[in-house]
Amino acid sequence: MQQEPKNNAMVKIATIIVDRRNLFFLLFVLAIIFCAISSGWVGVENALSAYLPQDSETRISLDLMEEQFTTYGSAKIMVMNITMDEAEDIRDQIEARKDVYMLVFDETTDHYNQYSALYDITFIYPETDERALASLNEIRGDLERYDTFVSTTMGDQSAEVIEKEMQTVSLYVAVVVLAVLLFTSETYAEVPVLILTFLASAVLAAGTNFIFGTISFVSNSVTIVLQLALSIDYAVIFCNRYKEEHQTLPIREADILALSKAIPEISSSSLTTIGGLIAMMFMQFGIGSDMAICLIKAIIFSLLSVFMLMPGLIMIFGGLMDKTKHKSFVPKIPFVGKIDYLTRFFVPVLFLVLLVGAYWMQKKTPFVYGYTQIETPVENEYQLADKMITEAFGAENKAALIVPAGDYEKEKRLLAALEVRDEVDHCVGLSNTEAMGGYTLTDKLTAREFSELLDLDYEVAELLYTAYAVDDENYAKIINGLSSYSVPLIDMIFFLYQEAEEGYVTLDDEMYDTLKSANDKMTIAKDQLQGEDYSRMLIYLNLPQEGDKTFSFLDEIHEIARVYYDGDVYVAGESTSQYDLKQTFSRDNTVVNVVSILAVLAVLLFTFMSVGMPILLILVIQGAIWINFAFPAAFKDNIFFMSYLIVSSIQMGANIDYAIVISGRYMELRETMPKKEAIIDTMNFAFPTIITSGSMLAICGFIIGQGSSDAAICGIGQCLGRGTIISIILVMFTLPQILMLGEGVIRKTSFNVSMPLKMNRESGVLRIDGLVEGQISGRFVGEMHGILYGDVAAFIQSGQIASQAKNEKETGQEGFIEDGDLAKAGPDKTDEDLIKAVPDKEDRDLAKAGPERSDMGSPEEKEAGDGGEES
Repeated sequence: MQQEPKNNAMVKIATIIVDRRNLFFLLFVLAIIFCAISSGWVGVENALSAYLPQDSETRISLDLMEEQFTTYGSAKIMVMNITMDEAEDIRDQIEARKDVYMLVFDETTDHYNQYSALYDITFIYPETDERALASLNEIRGDLERYDTFVSTTMGDQSAEVIEKEMQTVSLYVAVVVLAVLLFTSETYAEVPVLILTFLASAVLAAGTNFIFGTISFVSNSVTIVLQLALSIDYAVIFCNRYKEEHQTLPIREADILALSKAIPEISSSSLTTIGGLIAMMFMQFGIGSDMAICLIKAIIFSLLSVFMLMPGLIMIFGGLMDKTKHKSFVPKIPFVGKIDYLTRFFVPVLFLVLLVGAYWMQKKTPFVYGYTQIETPVENEYQLADKMITEAFGAENKAALIVPAGDYEKEKRLLAALEVRDEVDHCVGLSNTEAMGGYTLTDKLTAREFSELLDLDYEVAELLYTAYAVDDENYAKIINGLSSYSVPLIDMIFFLYQEAEEGYVTLDDEMYDTLKSANDKMTIAKDQLQGEDYSRMLIYLNLPQEGDKTFSFLDEIHEIARVYYDGDVYVAGESTSQYDLKQTFSRDNTVVNVVSILAVLAVLLFTFMSVGMPILLILVIQGAIWINFAFPAAFKDNIFFMSYLIVSSIQMGANIDYAIVISGRYMELRETMPKKEAIIDTMNFAFPTIITSGSMLAICGFIIGQGSSDAAICGIGQCLGRGTIISIILVMFTLPQILMLGEGVIRKTSFNVSMPLKMNRESGVLRIDGLVEGQISGRFVGEMHGILYGDVAAFIQSGQIASQAKNEKETGQEGFIEDGDLAKAGPDKTDEDLIKAVPDKEDRDLAKAGPERSDMGSPEEKEAGDGGEES
């Protein structure tokens, strides 16, 4: 093995990992088994509204409704190709069920249209009760001979559909990844090493999500695919580094040296991706933070798998990798570098024009905040049912108005004020819900009116009202007479039923059954519409779920309600949720863009030690983002707002790596090459890395976009795939020209402090260890850690250059060429003579590499000072 500095911490760490690989295998196996089990402990939240800020109206309203009201299970069932007589028979069949609280169906076009019937069913069980969903499934089974479409919010049906879709997507992605790895590999046996490394990291990432309790359906669906696309290149970088070192070193030594070099290189590369993801954590919309944390954790596990598991896998598959080498399928692309050089004056100007146009166009991107205005490439059965019902009977947009409870008269006047508005189809509240005999639930009845309504003896009714007054502590009514004392119908029904149940009032069987039925239905109505502190009214709007008119009318509802109520008034519903999402987007959009740019800028500043370079790189990737979202603006394709926020962060954090590879290599080569040769060599060098990582990210994005029926997930995939392709095109056909024109600015804005270096001039047989810069003439053996017979005029950046005799005298180390050996290795001797003249076995092994090594002769690699090591 090469001689490394004895205090090299990375080499020591790498040696421990490689030599203790069985221990790491055991730890990973135990962790994978645990995570395979714990992945079932993860809860999934399917509602986007759950991630709204806590102080948003929708979040407050949802919390209030959960606390104050009970929402009963409901469903809409459309039965096609039936006559009205058949529709009425079905209605009677459903109404006869004991688990159905209410069924709405009539002969109007709202419920029967073009030989299709629509039944609006409410069950006696709460929405979260499994019995409600079971009842719905029974009804579906009874109607299986008909063409039926069912729309309901009960159950986790959408989650089940998304999970199945993503399983299919993951299968396609696995095939694509395997094909890309085979295409870009140099030995077939490296593919299982890469796959096993990723699978381990994926299982660990998914299995540890339980520490968050619940994650969003978006994170649950796309994290594993994005983890693959964002982090597989870490394993590829390490694998390529190993193959490079293995050209002259045995498997173990190459594994250790490659790992010691890969740890800082890969860690630095991951920082830009993590920096872009961190920006999502600053979103008010909580799903951004949820997804960022899941992805950052996934990337960390990818790094751990590459650093701790993959070295051991290489030791196992190393021999097989040597036996299964094949010709590289990735072509050289010198023509790209030539095109970049020829267009170096024209393309930057064109890019600036395109940049301005893209910025102006993307500001017109049609963002939407709900799913109703987005068409996905595939539709699941539930989306199809909603679509069919909407086409036949129109869309329904329902809002819940929450006001302080306790005043039925105010509620009645408020409902009347809302129903006269053209934007309102109708309203439902306790104060306008018909009960029996033409009375509403909250109409006040006297004892005589109540007795006539229920066919109850007046004397019994009078006694009942007296008891109610006592219970209500309204003694003035007892003293002054009960003839004018009136009580809301719903309250008197509850009181009468309670008295009957406790045996204070005796009713015949028929009357008791009537009372019990009325009590049960009114209880369900009250549970849904009246709580301890608040009342709820349902407003059915003649407006789409989102749009300026809808959002404006929501503000008007608040104004109308505040005419009657001084306390807090809230409006909940899909429209309110989307209105709140729109308001959070305005802030989140700015914050995400600024934070992602600043985070990546900070990483790049310390990477390149220059102000100009990070600005140029960010300008290119930000331009790619603007161009990406100029497409939907140009074609008027609605984009779900969340897709923009997430993709812009990922695109900035991940695609910037492609620009870093090109710019870093180019600036390194420019130390020893003219522009044309440097850019041609740079593009040949960078293309395999870019095509591997970029194609995976782009294809994974497109597969997600085409394979998911969820608008949020679909939008992320489509935008990410398109954005990655645009980034690849710009970094290959625009960034090189910008670098060639802007390298003067890059150098002038560099803040890398150069330490004074002493020029060493030596001749003879010299020992070279470290990083040097200057002219070397003669025959060199080793990787800047070896013996040179010739002349050196160079600056020492690290390490030493010393004559053989001086080095031996000062250090007392053995293993250098003795005087007698020098004669054997004179200038007229062959390389083999020189090798034999080196008594130290390790030095001889290095010498055997000879100057024929592909990484030992180029000027740029001498400049790098590490015999071919990537900068």
